[in-house]
Amino acid sequence: MLNDLTSDEIKASTHAEDLKFRLATVELLRTAKKHYTYRELAAKTDLPVTVLSRYAKGHVLPNKERARQLWSALSKIVGLENEFKRRLKFNSDGYFDNTLLIGDIMLLRQAANYAIARFAGKRITKILTAAVDGVPLATMVANALGVNLVVAKTNKEVGVPSFLEETYVLSNSGYTLTLYIPRDSIKRRDSVLIVDDIIKSGETQSALLNLVYKAKAEVAGIFAMVAVGDEWMEKMKIPPDCQIEVILKIGGGA
Repeated sequence: MLNDLTSDEIKASTHAEDLKFRLATVELLRTAKKHYTYRELAAKTDLPVTVLSRYAKGHVLPNKERARQLWSALSKIVGLENEFKRRLKFNSDGYFDNTLLIGDIMLLRQAANYAIARFAGKRITKILTAAVDGVPLATMVANALGVNLVVAKTNKEVGVPSFLEETYVLSNSGYTLTLYIPRDSIKRRDSVLIVDDIIKSGETQSALLNLVYKAKAEVAGIFAMVAVGDEWMEKMKIPPDCQIEVILKIGGGA
């Protein structure tokens, strides 16, 4: 799809993505500042206190290379992955409750910034998710990237003239489920990032992938807060150049 874009459009898109990443890095620095002094952060990032202070106070933005250096150092100490582990509540059967993840706006914002950092340089024009638990995270990611959000639903909305749809079988249930999106919500020139809160069997994400294919758009990547095991990757027809990013991976289990 990139062949359909002019060089000016590609440059503008790349510049915008770089700026979003640099802003996300400053927000991560401000989060780290709540737990560490400037002197401690200087020791961990190899940057002077005065420079860190100017970044945190918004007096100046780090350039792209400095932002990457900062993000790499800060992401190790802010510990988003450990925070996710702490908040996941498992029951006696091995199933977990994700309420403390999808209901915390600050945590979702950090997850969205994680996505910005991981997909920095990627052209993304739409975010696609499935109702309902993926919507809070997808909304934050779409807002952070400044692009529109498309929500695949299990029912057709009155007033929408035409839909793209994908039917799939729910794992080990024998039931089928159909996801619908308005036909014009994803266009041929779009580059779509699929976002969800949790990937378990991969069937829902496969359905979302197929909706992108049916729209003849490009898949920019797949992003999730939590993934259970890795068997889902083998089941999904993921393009070889599709970038997959997951904050926390946990074992298979139930």
